[in-house]
Amino acid sequence: MKRKFITNLALLVCLNLLIKPFWIFGIDRTIQNVVGAQEYGLYFSLFNFSMMLNILLDLGITNYNNRNIAQHNQLLSKYLSNVVILKFVLAILYFFVCLFVAVIIGYHWEQIKILFLLMFNQFLISFTLYLRSNISGLHFFKTDSMLSVLDKTLMIIICSALLWGNITKTEFKIEWFVYAQTVAYGLTTIVTFFVVLAKSGFLRLKFDLNFFIVFLKQSYPYALLILLMALYNRIDSVMLERLLPNGREQAGIYAQAFRILDAVSMFAFLFAGLLLPMFARMIKLRQSIVQLTQFSYSLIIVPAIILSITSFIYRQEIMNLLYKSHIEMSADLLGILMIGFLSISTTYIFGTLLTANGSMRELNIMACAGMILNIVLNFVLIPRFYALGSAVASLVTQTVTAAAQIFIARKIFNLKFNYKFIFTLFAFVIAVCGIGIFSKYVTVNWLYGFLILILISSLLAFALKLINLKSLYLLLVQKEDHPI
Repeated sequence: MKRKFITNLALLVCLNLLIKPFWIFGIDRTIQNVVGAQEYGLYFSLFNFSMMLNILLDLGITNYNNRNIAQHNQLLSKYLSNVVILKFVLAILYFFVCLFVAVIIGYHWEQIKILFLLMFNQFLISFTLYLRSNISGLHFFKTDSMLSVLDKTLMIIICSALLWGNITKTEFKIEWFVYAQTVAYGLTTIVTFFVVLAKSGFLRLKFDLNFFIVFLKQSYPYALLILLMALYNRIDSVMLERLLPNGREQAGIYAQAFRILDAVSMFAFLFAGLLLPMFARMIKLRQSIVQLTQFSYSLIIVPAIILSITSFIYRQEIMNLLYKSHIEMSADLLGILMIGFLSISTTYIFGTLLTANGSMRELNIMACAGMILNIVLNFVLIPRFYALGSAVASLVTQTVTAAAQIFIARKIFNLKFNYKFIFTLFAFVIAVCGIGIFSKYVTVNWLYGFLILILISSLLAFALKLINLKSLYLLLVQKEDHPI
């Protein structure tokens, strides 16, 4: 199973490295620089608002379906026939609730028009993710990997034409960005649907109320978890935009730093997508998850440490390279947010393990506490420290929830602390900090220091055997004992 994990992870990372960095830093960043912090800040706030409530589109169906199809492949056709209709029913609920809340919190007509399109985009994303959960549940990871970058590839093509193709005579508008997303997500949904149809055979759509009720009873704990985590991960920009007189601008500044965190988190998220069906099947077969857990955590935490420390030390230079305004404040935000990436990476391993095990009660209690903590901290810190207050609230919340997930997983699976690994990791952190400070003050060009820090830190990780090259090689050349 470790071999299957590493080979499919390598494919996923390669595909995402080809597409998503250009999307985030070539397209998304350029659009913010073109339209300005205030206009982009409004979009960013509305986008996060639509994301916070998008659990109503899913109600935990995708995670539950992924876990269940991985354990019971024969249910695909039955589930698909019913869930497709259920997704459309939930879409109607989502639209009504979103619009009602938007009116209550004071969005006006121009904002609601953009929000409506963003809501439709969320439906397309949610529907595609559900369809892909069937593909990954069947362990067709290569197909799922290709589909995972299709939407961003299409958006790059469309937005590149609008930004640099000289096909319009007016300046780029933020609304065009939303339209481009709608087209790209729509085409991706259609392609993914036909791929799933090919795997499942003939599809006969059913409106089975009894099935809906039973299915949602099984999936609602997953829905609650996603809702709570979405609230404490995405509410920052909404609260900034609503609580402050210059909220749009502050949300835009926050978006500049958050974009980088979001970029690296996308790669951490790839681990969760692969590990969930693998953990689920191993738990069903009563196989030990200890080796895969430690192996995957080593692979994710070492790059996370290097990226977090590098981003913190060179935060001013990075933001100056990427943006035209609000450099100093967004640099401070980047430093704080990227430290939180260590906790986010931890969550993608231990949270996924607990989800695969069905430990939803424990996870929901943890997420509820995280949501309350985050909202309280934002209410206290935003009026005094503006966007910086949101960044601190995010860091504290991510740290507390990650520690809680490690504690829960250790208790449920009787995991033992590997003190040698922990000590080596701690020494690695101190060493990378020292190398980073040295590289910054002895190099003439900061880019050289940046690259030297990453290179030496990576070599040090191999030297300390935090990532064992020999084990990786043996893992790749050996044949899978039980191919799936």
